[in-house]
Amino acid sequence: LCNCSSVGSAGVAECNRTTGQCRCLAGYAGLRCESCAQGFHPEQGTQRCQPCACSPSGSSSAQCDHSGKCQCKVGVTGLKCDWCSEGYYRFNETTCEPCQCNNHSQTCNSSTGTCLNCQENTEGNHCELCKEGFYRSAHPAHACQRCPCSIVASTGTCHIQPGETAPRCDRCRTGYTGLNCNQCDKGYYNSDSICVRCKCNGNVDPARSPSVCRPDSGECIGCLYHTAGFHCERCQEGYTRDPEGTNCTRKEATLGPEPGEFTTSAPNATRATSFSTAVLNSTLSPTTLQTIFPLSSSDNSTSAFADVSWTQFNIIILTVIIIVVVLLMGFVGAVYMYREYQNRKLNAPFWTIELKEDNISFSSYHDSIPNADVSGLLEDDGNEVAPNGQLTLTTPMHNYKA
Repeated sequence: LCNCSSVGSAGVAECNRTTGQCRCLAGYAGLRCESCAQGFHPEQGTQRCQPCACSPSGSSSAQCDHSGKCQCKVGVTGLKCDWCSEGYYRFNETTCEPCQCNNHSQTCNSSTGTCLNCQENTEGNHCELCKEGFYRSAHPAHACQRCPCSIVASTGTCHIQPGETAPRCDRCRTGYTGLNCNQCDKGYYNSDSICVRCKCNGNVDPARSPSVCRPDSGECIGCLYHTAGFHCERCQEGYTRDPEGTNCTRKEATLGPEPGEFTTSAPNATRATSFSTAVLNSTLSPTTLQTIFPLSSSDNSTSAFADVSWTQFNIIILTVIIIVVVLLMGFVGAVYMYREYQNRKLNAPFWTIELKEDNISFSSYHDSIPNADVSGLLEDDGNEVAPNGQLTLTTPMHNYKA
């Protein structure tokens, strides 16, 4: 009996009379056509053979296992070896090409080769670029490090110049400067780690003072137009705001009376005036004037009185003159009284003598000097002076010639 397979043979009784080989259908093999031929695999649940249908480009042979899986080449996967495995792309007539992701990704698009899920802060079709805010460092090699740039002071991006090892920020925001945008630019100062514009009310020239204000405190440097203050907000001493409140102008001087206008009844008035002028000139020496009226530090080209109020100056001069004149008048008055007293003392002994029969009476016209010494008027020791001012002659004869 032929005993051929009823599924894989052309007939159960059709076989070679000599060898017993049954006539097999396509995809079947064996003496009785009971197994699948090469390139076919048995279908599960039945005895039928199905073609393997392995891809000739992706498989290493046309044979497949009992499940129908073909034997794939390197980089190829799939039941029929018809698509690229992970890490490969571009399935062609020969094989799949490996992904070019610079070791920053394991997968890529199987058709285009674009890398997927780039790691270590990289991006790009082949993970060849650093993400925004990162730069490629040489240590470790080709690793992307975060830029030392604040997003408040800069755009946050940076780069490394050829020949340099430290990165520099691409662009600083307004008011910041430096390689890492961590310094305040000219015209700005640091206020709680934030650069703020200097507030000098337009009274500082950046050409003369490039910094405009101190970078640590904000105090204005080099106030112009006769202004002063932390923010150049007020006028210097001796200046005041104009009616519009914009410019500082010099205060109007209030001149006092000239020293020559003071008169006195003292005998030495002329000398007192000249003396007061001399005393004033000698007392208010340049050194003293500079001490009383110091030069302004903001304008060295002005004189010692440039920043001093004329009203204050006149008051001081007038006070000095009055003091000197009063002292001189007191001195002159004292001298005058002393000389007058001496004159009265010298002129006191003027007497009126009246000759009578028995005595001689005399009296002074200056009764205001009761203690005048009259004992020396007459040379005779025998003369006696009565308490009432009468002079009695006691010499013999009682004769005097007038």
